[in-house]
Amino acid sequence: MCGRYVSTRGPEDLSGLFRAAPPDPGDALEPSWNVAPTDAVWAVLERADRESGLLERRLRPLRWGLVPSWSKSPSGGAKMINARVETVHEKPAYRRAFAKRRCLLPADGFYEWQAVPASAGTKAYKQPYFIRPEDGAVMAMAGLYEFWRDPGVADGDDPAAWWATCTIITTEATDAAGRVHPRMPLALAPADYEAWLDPSHQDADALRALLAAPGGGRLDVRPVSTAVNNVRNNGPELLDAPADAESPPDRADPAHPAAAAE
Repeated sequence: MCGRYVSTRGPEDLSGLFRAAPPDPGDALEPSWNVAPTDAVWAVLERADRESGLLERRLRPLRWGLVPSWSKSPSGGAKMINARVETVHEKPAYRRAFAKRRCLLPADGFYEWQAVPASAGTKAYKQPYFIRPEDGAVMAMAGLYEFWRDPGVADGDDPAAWWATCTIITTEATDAAGRVHPRMPLALAPADYEAWLDPSHQDADALRALLAAPGGGRLDVRPVSTAVNNVRNNGPELLDAPADAESPPDRADPAHPAAAAE
């Protein structure tokens, strides 16, 4: 899964990288080294302009944690932060969005954890690892988005009447990421951005073919501060390596703590 990630690039940078119109002046997000579920995150999506009707690629904030349009309440959104690539096209919560409402969620990289058992003088804890493209390029994580109408707001033109939410599509982990966790966010290659974002492209098989393999090249993985374990902590210091930093153990090793559970 992907339960935490890093997004520090500003809207000017992201608009240029994805050839997208900048967000509305009132939409502003601070850089975050600890993006967590229910946070507002930057997304790249294509929708028809209300006035001209022309398709427009735009950068806008979405709330991380998908709330399907048919939901009776938004309470389940925090649990729907990830959608598995193997079933995203058929699950009731995701299939409508998969057909028409796809987006890209830019990230510097993401976190995963490994359990460290207790030893003499130390308690058991979870060691976080930061995983990012080796070349430092942006990760364009494949995502879906939805709009949910809040019945508690009478005026449909009130921005508060609508929740715009998203989820990240995950796949089997590859390269270095697989040493930490069996799943990872599925990043698209730049050549696939246009087809993925186009809402008129609704051929499920062709769309699934875009998700056949993660894009973005090789990944780098390194241990970081356990301060990231607390969602209230934020700042570049979260990426500092601990003094006793070690590379993650190989999950294929029978002695790995998670091996018995897989």
